[in-house]
Amino acid sequence: MKLRVAGLLCAWVALFSSLQAADVGVGAKPIPGAEVIFDGSRAMLDSKWTYWQGPRFSSSLPIKWKIVEDPVDGGTVMMTFDPAAEGGKYGAADLVTQKAYRDFRLHIEFLISKPGGNSGVYLQNRYEIQVLDGDKTSHGMGAVINEAESPYHAYNGVGKWNAYDIVFRAARFKDGKRVEKAMLTMYFNGVKVYTNQTINQVWGGPNSGIDGGNDGGKGITDTPGGLKLQAEGHDVRYRNIWIKELDLVKPDTNF
Repeated sequence: MKLRVAGLLCAWVALFSSLQAADVGVGAKPIPGAEVIFDGSRAMLDSKWTYWQGPRFSSSLPIKWKIVEDPVDGGTVMMTFDPAAEGGKYGAADLVTQKAYRDFRLHIEFLISKPGGNSGVYLQNRYEIQVLDGDKTSHGMGAVINEAESPYHAYNGVGKWNAYDIVFRAARFKDGKRVEKAMLTMYFNGVKVYTNQTINQVWGGPNSGIDGGNDGGKGITDTPGGLKLQAEGHDVRYRNIWIKELDLVKPDTNF
């Protein structure tokens, strides 16, 4: 009897794990209630995204980022290259969603074409999750930039698709003052790499994102922001981006 119960328990654990894994990792399909914000088409790129017109902005609409072939699976994807960003000028031609978000569940996939390729995924156009091949430090691949060490062990490498799955909870304020820091839990290629990781500030200065110029990046405000993708003159590609808005009352992002 004990063996049968143990067997049933193992089966349930395996089933739960497989169900959970289906929601994260490369190729994960949108969960119920999620909005697809990039499906590989030029029409969706133009309708849901625009340039972030920060202090260094030097490109112009229409969006110069290209829709190109998926080098692995066929179909089409977006490529970060924009002439205005050549030489690593982040902020010169970064893209941001036209819609702003507070708490959310995000799925996004990226492929770095060449060694050293660099981009970045910005939550609320504030907090960067690094996309940088070859760097294993707190400024490197998959890091909540300058807040936690790179989970480089989960990276699939150059020329392969990678996926970030994130539940994010925005900072909370009372009487205009921050009382709870922004927080996230993240899976990187199906591997849980952060659980309720707090974020202290915006890094990179005013060219990085909203609030970056406030008190050295520490002056966070209670303003929703879009999902931003960084152009730094490299061939980094994105696909299968979807997001579901949440309302996380408690400071817990675990999933």
